[in-house]
Amino acid sequence: MGACCSTSTRSTCSSRSNGEKGPSPRLGIRFCGQKRTKKTVSDHTMTLQHLASIPNRIFANGKSRSSCIFTQQGRKGINQDAMIVWEDFLPEDVTFCGVFDGHGPHGHLVARKVRDTLPGKLMSFLDTNQPKQDGSGQICCNGNSKRLEDGGDLEKDGSIEDKLDSLWREAFMKSYKAMDKELKSHPNLDCFCSGSTAVTIVKQGSNLFMGYIGDSRAIMGSKDSNDSMVAIQLTVDLKPDLPREAERIKRCKGRVFALQDEPEVSRVWLPFDDAPGLAMARAFGDFCLKEYGVISIPEFSHRLLTERDQFIVLASDGVWDVLSNEEVVDIVSSAPARSSAARLVVDSAAREWKLKYPTSKMDDCAVVCLFLDGKMDSESDCEEQGFSSATLQSNHSGNAAESDDGGQQKSEPCLQRNFTVRSSEENEAYGRPAGGDGTTIGAAEDEGWSGLEGVTRVNSLVQLPRFSDERPST
Repeated sequence: MGACCSTSTRSTCSSRSNGEKGPSPRLGIRFCGQKRTKKTVSDHTMTLQHLASIPNRIFANGKSRSSCIFTQQGRKGINQDAMIVWEDFLPEDVTFCGVFDGHGPHGHLVARKVRDTLPGKLMSFLDTNQPKQDGSGQICCNGNSKRLEDGGDLEKDGSIEDKLDSLWREAFMKSYKAMDKELKSHPNLDCFCSGSTAVTIVKQGSNLFMGYIGDSRAIMGSKDSNDSMVAIQLTVDLKPDLPREAERIKRCKGRVFALQDEPEVSRVWLPFDDAPGLAMARAFGDFCLKEYGVISIPEFSHRLLTERDQFIVLASDGVWDVLSNEEVVDIVSSAPARSSAARLVVDSAAREWKLKYPTSKMDDCAVVCLFLDGKMDSESDCEEQGFSSATLQSNHSGNAAESDDGGQQKSEPCLQRNFTVRSSEENEAYGRPAGGDGTTIGAAEDEGWSGLEGVTRVNSLVQLPRFSDERPST
């Protein structure tokens, strides 16, 4: 049975007074109390082939109506982080946000592919998961409402929130599975020893749905009973040192241990080779480890937002390596302009890197700040921070932080990491691995990936397996 939700906190659910049947609801989610738009989700899905023309979708440094985003390249080569905010993700007021941290020789391509494809898979699943019956048996919800359309009590099989939770849980699970399957069969993107994390959220009215893999993190800034800002961690860093993750990996014959010179960093290794040493337990791609316990099944959670909740921050592990949750909340809440919040987090992390790990090669970093009241600064505030409205919509034209068309990226002196840092002297370089063909998803060949070179901070991968150049048989 489909559930329906209104994102307006003042809307109410009622039957049509004239007995006229409304349009067939999409997604199993019908938005009551608001005039339906002509554009269906199915129509919206069709426009995914024209990503650059989709309104209110940003992935370049800048701001939107209720968010700001910023990414900056580290010192290991091409920026392997990607990010997205997609307002009006569904026909009504639903927002999708995500941060993706790539690793391996083609990690930047994997992260961008996931960024561009995963939202569409999520949308497609919801569109095909239409109710099997007419609107009379549907639940209508405005976030805090707990009434059926006929005004009766809740059904015995669960509340509205339970139904929404079930719908979105299945959507995230199936979308992540389909995404990983597409990466495995992609003809021009080698994901055998390359992959990406993902932390994704969907805000639908007062409901917050989250799906994530890897060690990118989401936190929330909220006010306590004394009106003081506190940090609430929304996700768990899915690393190999978590007992449940390590148990699964070992059960699948994978090995989990830390190197002698970085005992705080557990890694995943092949059973027959000391490679690749992946520093996370779940990821897209990394198919050399998928038979040995590394999975792409996301952790899912559902949270009801309150008026005390102020903003959500998504970031790659670079930020969390040098900044605590509380420090990030303080930075965002004290930003002179909301449009500068994401950039201030990156700048603060960069300073911490230089202070705490001066011999380290700083990691790439991506930050998304979503303000839950839906408000943002004036355009003048944005321009003062070096942004313009034009850069927000020119998502496919590339920018200093990222160029999807293979253009050269400008190196910027900042970045971070998350409790996977060591400050010893640099190790002997492993050497740069050969790049892929990148025929369809043009890689920036002039900026070699140097993630396996000697650094004074741990990499997501230690070294490539001896058979990394061989494509697995299918």
